[in-house]
Amino acid sequence: MITGMNHAVLYVRDSRRQQRFYADVLGFETIIEEPGRFVFMRAPASENHHDIAFFSIGDGAESSSAGRGSVGMYHIAWEVTTLEELVAVRQRLEEAGALYGESDHGANKSLYAKDPDGLEFEVMWLVPAEYWGDEENQAIIRPLDLAREQQRFAALAEHH
Repeated sequence: MITGMNHAVLYVRDSRRQQRFYADVLGFETIIEEPGRFVFMRAPASENHHDIAFFSIGDGAESSSAGRGSVGMYHIAWEVTTLEELVAVRQRLEEAGALYGESDHGANKSLYAKDPDGLEFEVMWLVPAEYWGDEENQAIIRPLDLAREQQRFAALAEHH
């Protein structure tokens, strides 16, 4: 029985560039690396061996056309445990020039960013299930207002 996703492996131009980005911006730690070839990394609060790996294929590699001219993965979503952590990640993504979108999906609040190779990823906070209401089974995309959400869920922040 499958229990969830364990890790993702991506081909990138330069695994070291990805390593620096994921460490500096998202706080990931390096588990295994062979400079110039690959790096395996773990998210800051993960109990997994590794959550993502990057394999270098060279600076001459073409950009991904997935979703525009070919099939392929859209994005990976990383989860934070509190709305306050999402606000902090938003700041780091903005400072790195990586943030390019944010959405309120009802059951989750999401930031969208691109890594140094332009591959998209999401950082999201999952709203506690008791607050989903009638939005549980809906595909919602509306503008994210983090300040409003912080007010709405202020009582939850006090418990962390």
